[in-house]
Amino acid sequence: MKYLVALFILIVAVSCVTQKKYDDLLSEKIQLESDLANCKDSLESATATSARLDSNIEKLKADTAVLGQKIRTTESSLFDLKKEHEQLETYYNNLLNNSGKLTRDLAQQQEHLLALKENLEQTKRLNESLSADLSEREKKVKELETILENKDRAVQELKKKITNALLSFKENDLTVEVKNGKVYVSLAEQLLFKSGSTVVDSKGVTALQQLAKALKDQKDIHVMVEGHTDNVPISRTSQYMKDNWDLSVLRATSIIRILTESGVEPNQITAAGRGEFSPVEVNETAEGRQKNRRTEIVITPDLDELFEILESN
Repeated sequence: MKYLVALFILIVAVSCVTQKKYDDLLSEKIQLESDLANCKDSLESATATSARLDSNIEKLKADTAVLGQKIRTTESSLFDLKKEHEQLETYYNNLLNNSGKLTRDLAQQQEHLLALKENLEQTKRLNESLSADLSEREKKVKELETILENKDRAVQELKKKITNALLSFKENDLTVEVKNGKVYVSLAEQLLFKSGSTVVDSKGVTALQQLAKALKDQKDIHVMVEGHTDNVPISRTSQYMKDNWDLSVLRATSIIRILTESGVEPNQITAAGRGEFSPVEVNETAEGRQKNRRTEIVITPDLDELFEILESN
């Protein structure tokens, strides 16, 4: 009985010892597995780090090669710079040796430069003045061109108006034309006067009245009535008419009286006699003398506006 109890106690004791050892081994196993997992992680990290280091090494090798090339290039440039420095130093020494002459030359160049600068400023101011003057002149030229165009248009319109007013008269009795910006109405002697007379015939009076109708509303014109004769001396002289010159003046005066009585303003009209001294044909033939015996009514547009612009220059 005691033996069985002792055996039981022994078995229980042995069982207790084995369980404890098993628990210790199990605990150690778990610890080892944990350490193994940590070691694997460390290994993977170390492997990745090694790969990065290898990559960095390759990059460093490449950078080293580039730097080596740059160093060689820099050394070559440094060599060239040293040569250039030596040349500059030689040039500088030469400049120092010639500094007196260079200083004088520099002073002369500075004076010349200042003179050129002053001349440039003067030229610039002159150009600005000329430019402004040119602009003003161009403006005035345009104004003049506009005025002249208006005057030319007015002259053409006036010629047309006069021509229409005198359509009922024969072409060989009168002509209407524009010359030098003026309207010339040339009236033959047979339309206006008998030979040697200063009294206008009735047919001529009608023509002048028709002409006056075309002119009386024109306030910006000047009318010059010019009497013309041939070179045959007048057959009868008097106290008031000694020659063809007197005849031409008196005929012009007779005409302006009819024109003013028909509506043309007296301050717009002037009488003039040219006598035999402004012929249109030679006086050697009867036909030539007939053409020279004429009255010319010269209608000039008022150019005061044009003269004002010209005088303002």
